[in-house]
Amino acid sequence: MDAEAIHAATLCLDTHIDIRWPEPPDPLAEGTMRVDFPKMARGGMNAAVFIAYVPQGKRDAEGHAAAAERAEAMLRHIRDRADGSARRFCATAAELEACFGAGALAVMSAVENGYAMGHDLDAPRRWKALGACYLTLTHDGHNDLSDSARPRKPLGDAEEEHGGLSPLGRAAIEALNRAGMLVDVSHVSKKGMMQAAEVSRSPIVATHTACRALADHPRGIDDEQLEVLRAVGGLAQITAVPAFLKRVPEGVKNAASVEDMADHVDHAVSRIGIEHVGLSSDFDGGGGVEGWQTAAESGGLSAALLRRGYGARELGLLWSGNFIRLMRQAESQAE
Repeated sequence: MDAEAIHAATLCLDTHIDIRWPEPPDPLAEGTMRVDFPKMARGGMNAAVFIAYVPQGKRDAEGHAAAAERAEAMLRHIRDRADGSARRFCATAAELEACFGAGALAVMSAVENGYAMGHDLDAPRRWKALGACYLTLTHDGHNDLSDSARPRKPLGDAEEEHGGLSPLGRAAIEALNRAGMLVDVSHVSKKGMMQAAEVSRSPIVATHTACRALADHPRGIDDEQLEVLRAVGGLAQITAVPAFLKRVPEGVKNAASVEDMADHVDHAVSRIGIEHVGLSSDFDGGGGVEGWQTAAESGGLSAALLRRGYGARELGLLWSGNFIRLMRQAESQAE
């Protein structure tokens, strides 16, 4: 098969896509967002995890309550995007695979920033009931669960607050395991990530990251972290944020390409094996590289990887197979 045919036959799952809030556009209409349903269909992106993102704010009862309300409203909105026919909402690995088999687009959801949890350890159970498949423990700025890879001085952050995970963060990971949700360590400090790997009963994932060996950005992960992911059966998903992939001169657009993404995939695969590497875009949240600027161009990334010598099996693992395996393992931990 040629590259176009292999791409068309692959379950292409983008595991991290932001949405505009509080006024999200209609995903049925093609507009200015990098991802909508027409672009997904045209580009062979069969499935997408849309993100209930909560920015870091004041860490008090009022701030946590507002963050929780926003996250759950976004999860309900994402679920409502699916019509149950041409677009199906999928909360489990089995539902995702059945959706692909039926030729429908899969709509999925996740929460970004454990700030939305506050101190409520029942939140993962509620989020899972709404269909969320993972929680990104932090965003930019420390929260009550963990130190962030990027402290925010305007929020009063020191370089380190908890020494990685807090006791609450460890309890939150246990709650995520019980709920059957994946633990996403993107945005988490190195110490917090390494500790999460030890604490979690199911493999952890970095849903949108890159390799610091190739581009020394605080949001990337280094080779030691890659090896920890392999040791626990986890997953590093290379994402399409230019600054994570290469040094980008200030003011320069389109400074990275699908070839740069493929370089990071090659590095991660050489270090930890194809079974522990995946792909994501971070579209509408900073992602977009030459050759993969919107969901409509998803075939461009597949073509770049196929040119590197990856075959249909490897492409399937990178796009979705590895993430589906982790979903199943997280689901098996649910109580």
